[in-house]
Formats: sequence, C-alpha cells, structure tokens
Amino acid sequence: MAQIEIMMPKMGESIMEATVLSWLKKVGERIEADEYLLEVATDKIDTEVPSSHSGIIKEILVQEGEIAVIGKPICVLETNAATAVQEETPAVIAENLTQEIQEIQALTGIAIDPIPATNSHAHKFYSPLVLSISKEEGISIEELNGIKGSGLDGRVTKHDLFAYIKQKQQKSTPNIAASPVAVAPVAVSISGEDEIVQMDRMRKMIAERMVDSKRIAPHVSSFVETDMTNIVLWREKVKESFKKEYGENITYTPILLEAVIKAIKDFRKINASVDGDKIIYKKAINIGLAVALPNGNLIVPVIHQADNYNLVGLTKKVNDLSKRARENKLKPEDLEGGTYTVSNIGTFGNVMGTPIIVQPQVAIMAFGAIQKKPAVIETPQGDLIGIRHKMFISHSYDHRIVDGSLGGQFLKRVSDYLEAFELDRSIL
Repeated sequence: MAQIEIMMPKMGESIMEATVLSWLKKVGERIEADEYLLEVATDKIDTEVPSSHSGIIKEILVQEGEIAVIGKPICVLETNAATAVQEETPAVIAENLTQEIQEIQALTGIAIDPIPATNSHAHKFYSPLVLSISKEEGISIEELNGIKGSGLDGRVTKHDLFAYIKQKQQKSTPNIAASPVAVAPVAVSISGEDEIVQMDRMRKMIAERMVDSKRIAPHVSSFVETDMTNIVLWREKVKESFKKEYGENITYTPILLEAVIKAIKDFRKINASVDGDKIIYKKAINIGLAVALPNGNLIVPVIHQADNYNLVGLTKKVNDLSKRARENKLKPEDLEGGTYTVSNIGTFGNVMGTPIIVQPQVAIMAFGAIQKKPAVIETPQGDLIGIRHKMFISHSYDHRIVDGSLGGQFLKRVSDYLEAFELDRSIL
C-alpha cells in the first residue's frame, strides 16, 4: 500500500491560501479521483476541491477553520497503486511559485528576490495588492522586509501595510494629534431596540474592496438617456420563440452586453488597468457581470472573451453564471480576469446609479430601469410627441487615465448601438 500526500491545488490568479470550511470525507473513508474532498473559502469565493487521486483517507493535515496553503499537503491517502507518485513535488511547487512571482514582477514592475532552490521559506512572499499599495505609497522592498506581518507564516497583509504607513505618517507629522482641528472618532449611539449583526466574511471583503477602490481611483460619472423602444418591442416579439428554440429566457442583459462589447472594440483604451505609472491596455474583452445574491451580497462573475459570443451565446453565459452565482456553484476561474464590468441595476427598479469600479479595472457601467415616457419624436413631417421606452445609463470611470472625453464618448457609443437596434433583426 502506497501513501500519497494530496496537495492544495491552485485556486486562481494571485490566490495563495484558502480557509478550510468543511471536509466532505472523513478519515477511513474512500475517495475517488475528481470526487469532491473538501470545501474551502478564498478571498473571492467558496468552492469545493476535488481529490487528485483515489484511495482511503488516512490522515487529515489541515483541520476545519485552518488555513490551507496552495501547493502544500492537506491530507494523506492510502492507495493500492504501488507506482503512484505525488502530483506536485516540492521542486514542482517551488517552480510554480517562482512562475507566479515572475508574473507579479511583470505586472507591478517591482523586483522580487528569486526563491532559494533549497529553502522556499527563506523567501518572503508579498501579494499583488500589497506590492501595488507599497509602490503607490513609495515603500521599498527593503522597508517591506522590515514590516512584521500578521498573516500566515508572518506574511505582510494590507492591514499591516496600512498600519505601517499610518505610523510612518504620524512620525513625520508629530503635532497633528495635538492639533485643535483634529477630528475625534464619532461615537456610535446604540439603543436597546437596535439589532447588531456581525458582517459575514463576504460582506467584509466587499467593504474592504469598495474602500480600496475609492481610495485608489478618483471616480467620475457621466449619464445618458437612451431610447430602448425598438429593443423592448423586439424582445417581446421573439422571447417565446427564443425560449422554444434555445431553451433559454432572453433578458435585456445580453442585449446590453452586446452593445458594450461593440463600443469597447471602438474605444480600446477603456479596456484597461493601471499599474503605478503604467497603463495596461487589455487585448481580451472579459466582461464582469454584477450579480446580487439571495443573502444580499454581491459577486461579479466574468464572461471571458465575450466578443466571441453572439446574442444566443451571451444569453446562455449570462443565465448560466447568474444561476450558478445564486446557487454558490461558481468556480474560482469564473471570477478572474475581468477587464470591464456592467451592473443592471434596473432589475431592482432603480432609475440610475453610480457604481464603484472593480479594481484594477478603470470603468464600470450601470443600466437603469426601462420606463415609458413622453418624448419628442423627429420625423420628416415634423416633430411629434409619443410614448417611448427610455433608460438611463451611467458610466463611472477612473479619472487618472480616463478623461471626460473618452468616458463620455464611450457611453454615448453604447447608447447609439442600443438605439440603432433593428426591429426586424434575426436572433443570430
């Protein structure tokens, strides 16, 4: 009987660890290859992890509530395969980690010492977020190395970095605390009738990311009102036949996405991210779709290579991602690599809104509710008053690299594509 250490698999871009939520198998039970072994939570998603081998669980190395490190063993299997080999040897793990660090260097422009071949623990890993913040704040690698980390294995977290920055600022301006204009924290008044609820893990992450985004990017928003009459009439005409032929309900969302994709092709500079003083223009068009979950939280799955899909394909992807998001069945790769995000706030009856940019993207678009309104209709015989279906679109963008000209023109182009929608258009 051979024994195999099952390694914690790679969970996605920049994810180095996960919290074990529950083991789906117990010691002594048999597990088949690709059968789900445990459930974990990363900073992006809760997901189930399959086993890479078949065998009997002999020992669980990472207990529920503990941290599982990517590339490190999480349990031991006993298998009949005498020639079985481990999927990832220490050398392979080190090589994979080296590749990840090289990717981070390419993205951030910050040099990181290579991993020693004989002792990977001698290397101090910094997440892309920590590197990005340190570069923006002018903190060198030498300073980072001197910060005491509170994370796993002494890793420096963003909270450690913010605390260091705050302490550094206080040292450089020692009289601020004693200044008569210093603002004291506002006391929160709580009565016996108030309900106090602890934020869940996802809400904490959302809160941190929203604050980070507003701190990193100066947000500017533009608005336009779009005539959606042709789209409303077309959808009413085809929705039954669409459902019958393709087995899917067609909503307004894929039609809106189609217009956004066309506009991105016209204005490629909106499909970008910022890295310090460098702008990265993305070739792939990966559209993030904000989805509200039953518990009130928000998640943003991504349609990768969205420009490769026709309207039917977009409809299937939107329905699939939305369904799996609400059922907590998304995979880590479903949340990675977004280059531009849209939010259909009209589904909540909202007329307009100013959403916060998903970092490191540079823009986000929100579509409001479609409403019947009296409008001036221009005809060759003169202007008329008629009832039209109208919708507000808002576009929030990072004013560091997206000026009003680009942000406004892109928004108007999306509106133009929607208003040019033809009533006699075929589904394909």
